[in-house]
Amino acid sequence: MSLESPVLEIDPLLDDPKTRIIVCCGSGGVGKTTTAAALGVRAAERGRTAVVLTIDPARRLAQSMGLSELDNTPREVAGIDRSAGGSLHAMMLDMKRTFDEVVVQHSDSERARAILENPFYQSLSAGFAGTQEYMAMEKLGQLRAQDAWDLIIVDTPPSRSALDFLDAPKRLGSFLDGRFIKLLMAPAKVGGRAGVKFLNIGMSMMTGTLSKVMGAGLLRDVQTFVAAMDTMFGGFRTRADATYRLLQAPGTAFLVVAAPERDALREAAYFVERLADEDMPLAGLVLNRVHGSGAAQLTAERALAAAEALEDHAAESAEAAEQAAQAAEQDPQATGTEDAQAGGTEDAAGKRAGGGPKQPAAENLADGGIVDHGAGHADSRQDRPDGIDEGDGIGGTERLAAGLLRLHAERMQVVARERRTRDRFVSVHPEVPMVDVTALPGDVHDLEGLRAIGQELAEGQPAAA
Repeated sequence: MSLESPVLEIDPLLDDPKTRIIVCCGSGGVGKTTTAAALGVRAAERGRTAVVLTIDPARRLAQSMGLSELDNTPREVAGIDRSAGGSLHAMMLDMKRTFDEVVVQHSDSERARAILENPFYQSLSAGFAGTQEYMAMEKLGQLRAQDAWDLIIVDTPPSRSALDFLDAPKRLGSFLDGRFIKLLMAPAKVGGRAGVKFLNIGMSMMTGTLSKVMGAGLLRDVQTFVAAMDTMFGGFRTRADATYRLLQAPGTAFLVVAAPERDALREAAYFVERLADEDMPLAGLVLNRVHGSGAAQLTAERALAAAEALEDHAAESAEAAEQAAQAAEQDPQATGTEDAQAGGTEDAAGKRAGGGPKQPAAENLADGGIVDHGAGHADSRQDRPDGIDEGDGIGGTERLAAGLLRLHAERMQVVARERRTRDRFVSVHPEVPMVDVTALPGDVHDLEGLRAIGQELAEGQPAAA
């Protein structure tokens, strides 16, 4: 018996006008992007003016919404039912462009040009550790400040750790407040020969090493960048703190997305605990790609037992047929007489019915097919079902059924394993609302697929169902 958990009710969450931000988070590869897109479609078709922000480089969101591409500008999604008054926009974070926008917005034109052209800034904005997560926070703050949408749904970065999204502002703040940055800013603040002397005294060993490894101009580029960015560092920290407080506000809801696998749920449990420590509002957990069966009453054990019984019966039938064939070889005259009598009887029956002689058995088995007797000619031959070999009609059906039973047993074993894994999570966090989303046979690639996912999310089935 699976442990029970509270039901995660999605529609009330989406319909509540006080819900302004939904953050989908979790470890990589658990379906955060699909979940965020499905929530956006459902919210829009229920009357919300929604925008989905994805940081997924695979661009699956654009494909599923019928867009040729997504970029740093929100684009309206066509095909949304707007009868309820809602709409949907989608965008994908362009990390460097967002960083550039921040620089241009918070500095004068001359200083902005110096920063944008600086080689160190170009490397920092393109791939510095934590920049993607921090810029996602910046973009979230920008979207919220525009107030053009009443619901913002965020698909967090596909990081190794689901905590990177929360840690990014603090990491960047630590970097900007670090001794290295302060040391680099000191010459610009002191100025003149005193500054150069201070830099030479404090960094002589580091300068020599950096010059050998990365080139003599690196330190100059870094120092120029730091001097130009000096007035902006405080703004970075201020906005990061403001966005962090926004994530803690009552209008924000975190949805942890996980798969019914041990590692994914372990990461989900860690994230649930971290959200509690940071006083951030957790709405619940979406358990994605859950397997089920339409014949759940047939357990794996019973299915395997039935498969073995069918295979034994097929083996016994084949053995009996083989013994009969051997007996026929030992007494061919008796068998021939019996065949002739049987053939004569069949021919006579066929003539009495007004038809010709019976279709020879050899033709019936030729070329790997079965003659359609209703049509009465060999051209209507049909392929045999998979699993039934030529000349193996005796026991073939039993073996096919046994194979299907074994497949069912494997599925039920997967279902049982997923339930045990989920029960371990529920036993530790029984207060977390949960909802299941059934595993699909293929990827979601259109609005209809997203609507189907949204419907499953909204049905509110408890995780123990």
